[in-house]
Amino acid sequence: MSLVEKALQKMQAQAKAQGAATAAPKAVGRVIHPEPATAIAVEPPASTTSTRNVPPPQPARVITLNRATLRHQGMLPPEHEERAIAQQYRQIKRPLVTNAFGRGAPALPNGRLIMVASALPGDGKTFTSMNLALSISREEDVNVVLVDADVAKRHLSMILGLGEEPGLLDALRDPDQDMERFILPTDVPSLSLLSAGRRVDNATELLSSNRMEDVSRQLVMRDPNRIVVFDSPPLMLTTESQALARAVGQIVVVVRAGVTPQGVLLDALSTLGERPVSLLLNQSVARSATNYYYGYGDSREGSSP
Repeated sequence: MSLVEKALQKMQAQAKAQGAATAAPKAVGRVIHPEPATAIAVEPPASTTSTRNVPPPQPARVITLNRATLRHQGMLPPEHEERAIAQQYRQIKRPLVTNAFGRGAPALPNGRLIMVASALPGDGKTFTSMNLALSISREEDVNVVLVDADVAKRHLSMILGLGEEPGLLDALRDPDQDMERFILPTDVPSLSLLSAGRRVDNATELLSSNRMEDVSRQLVMRDPNRIVVFDSPPLMLTTESQALARAVGQIVVVVRAGVTPQGVLLDALSTLGERPVSLLLNQSVARSATNYYYGYGDSREGSSP
C-alpha cells in the first residue's frame, strides 16, 4: 500500500470518527515523476493562427525559456523521457481545467487559482508547478500565469532568470501598483511569469495579509481565460502557504514516494482545513501493466488510483 493510500485511509477514518462528511473535488489525473527535479517537455506551438484570446498588454521584454539550460538545471527531463512525461501531464491537467472553467462540470469557486505545495522541501512542488503551467498553456483559449510565491527560496525566479525583477512582493507592498506590468510573457504561447519580486523584510506578513487574497483575485479578473499556478512555500516550514491556501480554489499537494513521512504529510494536510486538496504521488517507480505506477488521489475521498 502506497504512502498516499495510507494517508488517505487515515484521513477518511478520522473524518468518519468525527461524523463530518467532507466534500471533495474529483480525483485529478495521474502522473509519474521519474527523475528528481525534472520537468515536462515543451511541445512546439500548434499554430500561430490559434483562436486563443490575447492576454492583456504585456511588457516589451519576453522571457526565453532556454531548453538546454532548463534541462541542465533539472527543470526539463532527458530528451528520451519528454514525450512520456508530456502525456502524463495532459492527464493531470484535464480535471484541473474542468474545475477551473466548469467544462462539463460545475466550476469550483476560485478554481482558476491553483496552488502547488508540498509538506517539505525537495518533494517536487516546483517541478510540478512548472510542468502544470507548461501543459495547461497548450490548451486552446487558456492563458497561464506561473507565480513564484515561494519568496524565501525563489528557486523558480532564479532558474528562469528573473532574479530581482519586480513581481509578487512589489504588488503586495504597494496597492497602487498595476500588477499586470510585472507579468512577463515567455516564448511559450499563452504562458507568462510573475516573479517573487524584490526582497523585503516583511515578506511573511505581506503573504499572510488580506492583500494576498486581493492580488490573487485581480490576477484572474483581468482575463476570464486565465489560470494562475502558484509555486507555494512548503506547508510545514512557513505560514505563508496557509495564507495562500485561503485565496485559491484548487490545491495540489506533492508527496515524494518513499520519502515524505506519513505523519508529516497528515500534519501538513491539517493546516489546510477543509480546502479542496488533491495529492500527487511523485517519483514512484513501481511498474504497472502499461508503464509506471503513478498516483494522484483525492485526500477527501480516501482513495488513489
